[in-house]
Amino acid sequence: MSAQPAAAPLLIACALGIERLALRTGGRGGTGGPVTVLRTGMGPRAAERSVTRALAGPALGGAAVLATGFCAGLVPGMHPGDLVVADETRDPRGTVPCTGTALLVEELGRAVPGRTVHTGPLTGSGHVVRGHERPKLRATGAVAVDMESAATLLSAVRAGERPVAAVRVVVDAPEHELVRIGTVRGGISAFRVLRSVLPAYLEWHRSLPLPRR
Repeated sequence: MSAQPAAAPLLIACALGIERLALRTGGRGGTGGPVTVLRTGMGPRAAERSVTRALAGPALGGAAVLATGFCAGLVPGMHPGDLVVADETRDPRGTVPCTGTALLVEELGRAVPGRTVHTGPLTGSGHVVRGHERPKLRATGAVAVDMESAATLLSAVRAGERPVAAVRVVVDAPEHELVRIGTVRGGISAFRVLRSVLPAYLEWHRSLPLPRR
């Protein structure tokens, strides 16, 4: 009997310590291979450096990559704690299509029932986006913006062909700016959601077609 092909590892990349804390304290289930949660630091340059370095090592050379953490919503009616599953990530250097968007939406619906899940392009920014910038970004078709996802996925595919995805939790939105009253409540809500999503990520990884390494 021939040996089963080894499952590729999963690299989950986030920028902030609080995001990594949420993921590490969340529930875990079965996965198709080893999982690494990487804190990249804030901003696209930090994400690019960290992800490129991680994927250059033999342990993660063939890893699937999922970018996650918090984001700013661009669509009116979004609320803190809503989820965004990217069908592609964008920044001025390029666009990266995501793998398994529909599956992630389905699994997140199971992991965090009752939460709204938005799909669409996730755009990158080199700075924290404020209210007056949202309409311009929304006009491009993007549904949300963050500083690291686009750089993470672009770095990942440049390092080699692999499955990639991006899932973000809305921490502020057009009617729920971070600078307004309610910020703390919105942040707590987003943190709780991020604590609950890891099983969906692991199911996405487990369901990737074999062989993966």
